[in-house]
Amino acid sequence: MEKSALQIARAAYQPKLPKALLGPVVAKEGKPTQSVGDQEEIKALFPNTYGMPVIEFEAGEQKKLEPFNVGIILSGGQAPGGHNVISGLFDGVKSLNPANKLYGFILGPGGLVDHKYMEITPELMDEYRNTGGFDIIGSGRTKLEEVDQFEKGIQILRELGIKALVIIGGDDSNTNACVLAEYYAAKKYGVQVIGCPKTIDGDLKNEQIETSFGFDTACKTYSELIGNIQRDCNSARKYWHFIKLMGRSASHIALECALQCQPNICLISEEVEAKNMSLDDVVTYIAQAVAVRAAEGNNFGTVLIPEGLIEFIPAIKKLIAQLNDILATPEAQNLGRSEQIDFVKTHISKENLEVFNSLPTSVARQLALDRDPHGNVQVSLIETEKLLSAMVAVKLEQWKKEGKYVGKFGTQHHFFGYEGRCAAPSNYDADYCYSLGYNASRLIANGKTGYMSVIRNTTAPAAEWIAGGVPITMMMNMEKRNGKMKPVIRKALVELDGAPFKFFASKRDVWAKETAYVYPGPIQYWGPTEVCDQPTKTLQLEHK
Repeated sequence: MEKSALQIARAAYQPKLPKALLGPVVAKEGKPTQSVGDQEEIKALFPNTYGMPVIEFEAGEQKKLEPFNVGIILSGGQAPGGHNVISGLFDGVKSLNPANKLYGFILGPGGLVDHKYMEITPELMDEYRNTGGFDIIGSGRTKLEEVDQFEKGIQILRELGIKALVIIGGDDSNTNACVLAEYYAAKKYGVQVIGCPKTIDGDLKNEQIETSFGFDTACKTYSELIGNIQRDCNSARKYWHFIKLMGRSASHIALECALQCQPNICLISEEVEAKNMSLDDVVTYIAQAVAVRAAEGNNFGTVLIPEGLIEFIPAIKKLIAQLNDILATPEAQNLGRSEQIDFVKTHISKENLEVFNSLPTSVARQLALDRDPHGNVQVSLIETEKLLSAMVAVKLEQWKKEGKYVGKFGTQHHFFGYEGRCAAPSNYDADYCYSLGYNASRLIANGKTGYMSVIRNTTAPAAEWIAGGVPITMMMNMEKRNGKMKPVIRKALVELDGAPFKFFASKRDVWAKETAYVYPGPIQYWGPTEVCDQPTKTLQLEHK
């Protein structure tokens, strides 16, 4: 494999580990846990893995372990640092016994079901240390939900002598990991299942998980691009840049990028919902900022938009909820695409029909027809940035006729998504991910299953990080998916009473009026700690 000079130099970087993981460990157990919601339902569904304690690793005595093999799966969308989770697990498993082997299942959970795998050798692992992407074994979105899949999985796990399976993924993937752990525990198959928290969206976090891996790198990558645009914006002084960012279910990326870059406007989906804002309210809010800056001769600016914004506008959210229910029915699924539109219009409420008819045709079609594998609207396909800028232009034209606006409104549009998913991990993510993987090997060695690998206290130097595990059932509740109630890990939304949002809210009026841009520049790997090793602004504010 041909490598760049940066890759060659980066391969030599040795990620830092928490002090507790530098030698043999012992698991200190806390109190029994319960799920965040729907306790009775979750307990009934997971009788073998419910109520387990949170554990924390401390220095312990060396124990001799018989050789064992481990399997690993990359599930869902890519996030920077995945290769370091694998290298941390590889090194951790080998440190327990050099005879241990690590097998990677090809292209996600489907590789387990279809028996497609490869052994991860020392030579192969060394090619991927501290690199971005998931290309060592690939990723996939096959959902592990059916008994037939579980049984096909156990066949290959037994054939390869695999004692434990580590699933690296987001909330859906870790929910599947929990279901698999419960099934294998109930059947007494003797296979452990461990999860790792991955998603650049940042919505897999709670009291135990400070952040999901990849979020730091993705936000720094996007912030570099936004900073570059803002420098250009401030140089040409003739465009408003509407920038859509990853974040379907939560606005963590948009908020973090706003904290790093100080744009004129950043919309937070959770606030739009809490304030019961209409689409026109959002457009008016942007247009007012444009008008204020134009009055001072500044016909330029930047607007950050989370990709899931449209789903958080209450009227549209109600419409989508009813559309999801209607389109999940067998009657609707047997119709052609054009017929579905007519079917939808005759089956939704009068209130929702008014909202549906008020939307641009292209947006209405996307809401009604385009669904992801979970039955949800594919909001990333809706060009919200263009929708908002077009509606702002109409409103400004109206204000101009009324003498309320004097200025020029030129626009540029951007969507930053794939640009951040496979970036070479920052020092923070390189260390954090390696620690998550190494820690997973200790969960396996301690006989745990149905746990997620967690590393906490990550605003401190890495030596002071706290390693341990959290029962996945602790994070679960029941939610409607494809028309049915299912157990899922609860998503973490931006907390409007949390320190990061409060800090942003205290500054945004100034940023809206003034040109207060910050230009973060590219990720740095070598240099002063305050430049190279800092976590996100979100984490720093949360742990002040």
